[in-house]
Amino acid sequence: MDDMSAIYRQHAQTVYKFLLAQCRDPDLAEELTQETFYQAVRSIGRFDGSCKVSVWLCQIAKHLWYQHLRKHRREVPMPDQPPEIPVPSSEDGLLEQEGRLELLRSIHSLPPDQREVVYLRAFGGLSFREIGDVLGKTETWARVTFYRSKEKLRNGGVSHEK
Repeated sequence: MDDMSAIYRQHAQTVYKFLLAQCRDPDLAEELTQETFYQAVRSIGRFDGSCKVSVWLCQIAKHLWYQHLRKHRREVPMPDQPPEIPVPSSEDGLLEQEGRLELLRSIHSLPPDQREVVYLRAFGGLSFREIGDVLGKTETWARVTFYRSKEKLRNGGVSHEK
């Protein structure tokens, strides 16, 4: 861990993709990536080498993401009335939107490990090797988990009830 700039060059893209998959906001993902490396520099003495550097960095990033969610959940006031939802100009647009919402509901209903793998792969663009590194698993585990998740989504085996 001697050269933090080399660590940044090697892992910044992985951390950014991980955060982008979580928040789906490029600006916020960039901000949290920078904060992740700042926190890593501050706590470098506590890194014991028991996991890969990328896993350690993504754990810091995940902690910062949850911290951001907690902070902003308190700051956002609830509106008096629900916002008006614009009506699509065509029936096709409505059907497409409903299809996307249904897919997102289905993904959200997956077990946590499967959901995270799907988000990282589909929205974060991470390779299976990167997903395995981030989650502290193997590349094969990430591939199998993604495949099983896709099959579950394809076959409608996800319950939307909680």
